[in-house]
Amino acid sequence: MDWKSSIKGFKAYLKLERSLSENSIDAYMRDISKLLEYIEQEHPGVSPTKVDLGILDGFVTWLFARELNDRSQARMISGVRAYYRYLLMEDLMDHDPTELLEGPKIKRKLPDTLSYEEIMRMINAINLSAPEGARNKAMLETLYSCGLRVSELINLRLSRLHFQNEYVRIIGKGDKERLIPIGHDAVKYISIYINEVRCHQTIHKGSEDHVFLNQRGGKISRMSVFSIIKDLAQKAGIHKSISPHTLRHSFATHMVERGANLRAVQQMLGHESITTTEIYTHLDRDFLRDTVEQFLPKHNKGDK
Repeated sequence: MDWKSSIKGFKAYLKLERSLSENSIDAYMRDISKLLEYIEQEHPGVSPTKVDLGILDGFVTWLFARELNDRSQARMISGVRAYYRYLLMEDLMDHDPTELLEGPKIKRKLPDTLSYEEIMRMINAINLSAPEGARNKAMLETLYSCGLRVSELINLRLSRLHFQNEYVRIIGKGDKERLIPIGHDAVKYISIYINEVRCHQTIHKGSEDHVFLNQRGGKISRMSVFSIIKDLAQKAGIHKSISPHTLRHSFATHMVERGANLRAVQQMLGHESITTTEIYTHLDRDFLRDTVEQFLPKHNKGDK
């Protein structure tokens, strides 16, 4: 078995059996082409079936020497693992040389979190006398109280608001639907925006059911939401890297800090895996210290 035929078979497998997108397939092909480049340079003539753990360890070292960042290295190693799992599945190999292969450890970078007081400062910085003020307040209240992604916010529909039962229906990643409870303040300010501002707009065809509109009557864009939030953070004197996701992250962090069940938070955020939700379990030092002081038994001053 040679490299050309095995890579061709791997590509067909990714397309036909795994139904991956062209972009994903191209990424896998780049990973394998990098391995092949290394083999041709350092181990010419070695076939795919003769590659062992020692050669693959050398490949990892070779990637590192090219000053690729940890994520790029991990991506390529993941692609190589998938290639060898395919060969194993097709009985083209009787063992997986990547089984004990170690890649770089990826540090999970936690995004900045806003305290409740900082979120209120941003909301209070909104100019409610401006035409867009009511809309912006409704958007921030919704982002924070529901933990929405910015894409979910801009695609929120009037027909999916169920205020009588205090929940909203969200279509998230992969067109998956979830029901999310919505807070009283969010309900209040969305209602004000709809009944006192939005109702006076001339709405573009196709945007009639979208909740949040721009000043021209079309669906508000992602970039507009980013810009609004960054501007409000600046007005509130908050010097952090702020984005709509910061409010989502803050929502989840505050929920967990107040004792919310992690599975419930997972469902509200729309995460497929609980491990994704676990990033929100980080707690700041002040919260940890206060918790210790509250619950740890204290020695009496007279104790020896």
